[in-house]
Amino acid sequence: MTSQVPTTLFADPVSEERLERTAAALADHGFAVEILDDAVAARARVRELIPEGATVFTSASETTRLSGIEEDINTSGRYEALKPVVLGMDRATQADEIRRLLASPDVVVGSVAAVTETGSMVVASASGSQLPPYSGGAGKAIWIIGAQKVVPDLDTAMRRLEEHTLPLENVRAQAVYGKPSHINRLLIMNAEPFPGRATVILLREAIGF
Repeated sequence: MTSQVPTTLFADPVSEERLERTAAALADHGFAVEILDDAVAARARVRELIPEGATVFTSASETTRLSGIEEDINTSGRYEALKPVVLGMDRATQADEIRRLLASPDVVVGSVAAVTETGSMVVASASGSQLPPYSGGAGKAIWIIGAQKVVPDLDTAMRRLEEHTLPLENVRAQAVYGKPSHINRLLIMNAEPFPGRATVILLREAIGF
């Protein structure tokens, strides 16, 4: 049965009890899970998790942008940051090289549209660039997820994506790219089969879409 969560609540952080229930379910599904207070704590933890010199791809994410994690990775010089490299490449003549670079970095860092209390995560994409490293191409994956993204089940996750996340992403895409966003590709991660590969950082605060 689909949970009847009002759309207005998709922006509100959930209770500690629901965060802990979500963390336990994700851990049962093979994800390493940490619950931290806020984006400041996540920023420090991500720095600890990524080895210096690693190739790192920061997928498009308001969570990593607003937290400062994206800037830390792409401008600190501690890592081989892929996003600045790709932005300087010619998409018309170097498309294959870009695709290969982004598909299998040492580490991918980003967020998701929703995480369920039953231990699944939902990711939507217009271009699909983050889906290969998320689903298995990256050596390690780190997802930072605000407490407002926790939902009871996959049906509610899709509602959150379509009714809350997409309208906000449309505004961002229009401002940045001059065109609306679309749910062209969808990834549901129900489990992590490789122990130690994926870390989920759940925050007690709301951040991102």
